[in-house]
Amino acid sequence: MANCEVCGNDYGMTFEVHAQGAVHVFDCFSCAIHRMAPICEHCKVQIIGQGVEAESKWYCGAHCARQDGKTGVVDRV
Repeated sequence: MANCEVCGNDYGMTFEVHAQGAVHVFDCFSCAIHRMAPICEHCKVQIIGQGVEAESKWYCGAHCARQDGKTGVVDRV
């Protein structure tokens, strides 16, 4: 058994996420999202879907990127 790195739960069905050279251990998807999802630079929500990147910053969508002054940004469809 392993402990979730977010909540500390000692759980027999934890899973690992390998990303950017690191290994993370979680007991549920909500803990994984809490730890790993980027935060929108404008509205500060966690980006669980595609999101958009503009000038090395992440946004939940093109609307927030435009609100933050980015131009030429469109949602991926």
